[in-house]
Amino acid sequence: MKKNLPILFAATFLLHTIAQAAEINIVEQAAEGGAAIVVTLGLSILFLAVSIERLMHFRARAIVPAGLVERVKPLWAAQDFTRLQQLLADEDSTLARVIAYMLAHRQDGYAIVNNGAGDIASMELRHHQQKAYPLAIVATVAPIVGLLGTVVGMIDAFHVIAFSEGMGNPALLAGGISKALINTAAGLCVALPALGMHHFLKNRQAFFGLALEKQINGLINEWFLPGDTAPQNLHVVSHAY
Repeated sequence: MKKNLPILFAATFLLHTIAQAAEINIVEQAAEGGAAIVVTLGLSILFLAVSIERLMHFRARAIVPAGLVERVKPLWAAQDFTRLQQLLADEDSTLARVIAYMLAHRQDGYAIVNNGAGDIASMELRHHQQKAYPLAIVATVAPIVGLLGTVVGMIDAFHVIAFSEGMGNPALLAGGISKALINTAAGLCVALPALGMHHFLKNRQAFFGLALEKQINGLINEWFLPGDTAPQNLHVVSHAY
């Protein structure tokens, strides 16, 4: 085993050197990719900015905070509407705003409260969906920009060969094609994570929408529905997509 250690160290060092050289080449080729690389870089910045903003602000505490229903039910039962209003004012969430609407319209009928609560919830979910929409744009545009950069690069590569008699030098053709294909690779490297993040946030929105719908339905049926009437459900998720 000890005799093989120098060989292992040498192989590791060689692989590390090759990886560093490949990375440097990729960076150099990306720098020569042209305007398409600049556009792809801008799209990658947009992807990172939107992803960070959504992961920070589109969370359960902003839609359906845990324990809020359990805190408001005793206040509503005791008809302590002043404390309930203060509690909801301190909560910055969709569920809190829906309950505040119920509180403000507690003298109205079931149909009015049910429709109004559904509209508020659906509108806020659509607002969150709109904030994540740039991810879909990045996932769609980035591969097309990369493909356009590749086509332009291929045209330039064959143009150079045609006027420099480069068919006798395969390295000239290979270098031009390599620089052109880096645009496609860059576009896909940006589009794939953007598409994944888009579907992740879409699934999270559906999950939050179902949880919000369940809690709102429970409160409306308990507070506003007459005892001899069958429970009805508002639909939030269907309006959000």
